[in-house]
Amino acid sequence: QVRLVDSGGGLVQAGGSLRLSCVASGRTFSSLSMGWFRQAPGKEREFVAAISKSGTTISYADSVKGRFTISRDNAKNTAVLQMNSLKPEDTAVYYCAANIGIYSARRSDYVYWGQGTQVTVSS
Repeated sequence: QVRLVDSGGGLVQAGGSLRLSCVASGRTFSSLSMGWFRQAPGKEREFVAAISKSGTTISYADSVKGRFTISRDNAKNTAVLQMNSLKPEDTAVYYCAANIGIYSARRSDYVYWGQGTQVTVSS
């Protein structure tokens, strides 16, 4: 069983930055594809970014391209989402997710989920 603990959310002004972390346990981290999703009040959970097991393949939602960076450190069992130039519309609960299979941007492909961390961006 894979356990994910995500952290790093908070309140920040528009234009600011936050760094989210996700620590995984229960399985060899390099065997997991990782993703970040977010869910704003009243909206569906949506894809933000994904990174392959080796870290060589990455994709982003169009809404965050050029502002967010996903990375991973397989030695530390950690995935990171660096968020810069934050906007009020980035306000949401952010979830990390793990997939034993292929790297994917589809929510339904992810089996394991973190508990979520709140990100609030004020204008």
